[in-house]
Amino acid sequence: MRRFLMAAVALSLSGSALAQSSVPAYQNADSAARSQSGDSQASSELYFMIQQLRRQVQELQGDLEEQRHKLDQLSKQSRQRYIDLDQRVLELSRKQSDQPAQASAGASGAADQGGDDSDQVQKTREYRAPTQAEQAEYDEIQSLIRDKKAYDQAIDKLYGFISEHPEGDLTVNAYYWLGEVYLAKPQLPQAKQAFTIVATRFADHRKAPDALYKLGVTQARMGDDADARSTLQSVPKKYPDSNAAKLARDYLTKL
Repeated sequence: MRRFLMAAVALSLSGSALAQSSVPAYQNADSAARSQSGDSQASSELYFMIQQLRRQVQELQGDLEEQRHKLDQLSKQSRQRYIDLDQRVLELSRKQSDQPAQASAGASGAADQGGDDSDQVQKTREYRAPTQAEQAEYDEIQSLIRDKKAYDQAIDKLYGFISEHPEGDLTVNAYYWLGEVYLAKPQLPQAKQAFTIVATRFADHRKAPDALYKLGVTQARMGDDADARSTLQSVPKKYPDSNAAKLARDYLTKL
């Protein structure tokens, strides 16, 4: 009996193994092939998507570089227009300064007529007060210069400010700070031009003494010692009570 049971168990196990092995081998291979095919297709689609994204990124980078180049060109053209305009102003100021005799005679005649007329000759012009928005824009530029040292960005902002707000009180300040930024970069010819505009075109403005002093400093740094000495000597003569007069005297000792 015991032998009979053992034989039955062995037969059952053998039948089970035979049943398992009865699955055709080609079905197993086909299943594996399908799995590999699905993985390959997913990989191909993923690769295609990555390549497509790369092309899109390259196109966007190309567009960005093109736009950046255009902005740089526009900025340079705009800045050159302002420089050309300022140069014409300087030439006009020089022509006016070449006629001192007539101006001197007029001033002397006014002085001979009485004190009231003399006071009128010395009277300074009234500069337009800034609006609240104008003041905020100017303060933003000051932050770029003093806090962030973003000089190139500040230069573009200053030129824009001068163009949008002509002949205002802060416009003269903008010219002055244009000179300061160029002096710090340093771009000395541009600094000289900006300071000259303030010192000649706006000689009655509160920034004029500082601009005349900084003009002398700029000339000295450019190696024009004779012009620098002449400019610095003129500061105490024109603005004797200004702080710039003391600074000019001190700088003269260094020359």
